[in-house]
Amino acid sequence: MLKEIVIAIQSYFEAHAFIRKHRLGRWILLPGLLYLLLFVFGIYFFWQSSDGAVTWLSHKLGLEAWLQRERNGFLSFLFMMAGLFLRLILLLFYFSLFKYFFLILGSPVFAYLSEKTEALLEGKDFPFSFRQLLHDILRGIRLSLRNGLWQTVYMFSLLLLSLIPVAGWITPLIALFVECYYYGFSMLDYSLERARMSTAQSIDFVARHKGLAIGNGMLFYLMHLVPILGWVLAPAYAVIAATLSVHKIKNA
Repeated sequence: MLKEIVIAIQSYFEAHAFIRKHRLGRWILLPGLLYLLLFVFGIYFFWQSSDGAVTWLSHKLGLEAWLQRERNGFLSFLFMMAGLFLRLILLLFYFSLFKYFFLILGSPVFAYLSEKTEALLEGKDFPFSFRQLLHDILRGIRLSLRNGLWQTVYMFSLLLLSLIPVAGWITPLIALFVECYYYGFSMLDYSLERARMSTAQSIDFVARHKGLAIGNGMLFYLMHLVPILGWVLAPAYAVIAATLSVHKIKNA
């Protein structure tokens, strides 16, 4: 798996050179600007609502009143850490929901960009077919909904685990890997569909090559550390890097 994570990371750097060589800049800006607007709006909404959600939960459980009665510094520290990790899990859960919403909106561009990348790699042109593009879009939406459902189940379980002091401290790391895996999965599937894999075969392929999915998702989220520019570039770089990764595995 580690080798495949390295391949996925290398593919991002190769994607940068590929975009410059084939002048794909306009296909970067279209999904990137849409993502930027949605991301900024979503972050604002999250910060407005997350503190209220944690405060409401603490009040309903009676934790603040209980801690004030106990006056135990160690217990206060444990529950303060639990609140911090709960907020981190909520942030990742927000990213999860936001990501699938964006994947559904951006699926036409992602499907075309992945196809364009593979055509340039193999030196052949895929004749445009509106019917095929519509099929790719619908498959992308169905897969996003399927992955979103499963990831929500996992995230809800981690949300409950995060409430347990000490044991819950590892949940943000687990949630991050889950998030990276499912985002990378969605990016890889555009190439797998063109290889005429069914949804079940695609699920099996990604399960056997988890490193490609995790590595792709990992770099996608690391690009968010670069404000504005990273947010604009991340979506298109992810789909091109995923196409390059699958191309390498197929040739190997």
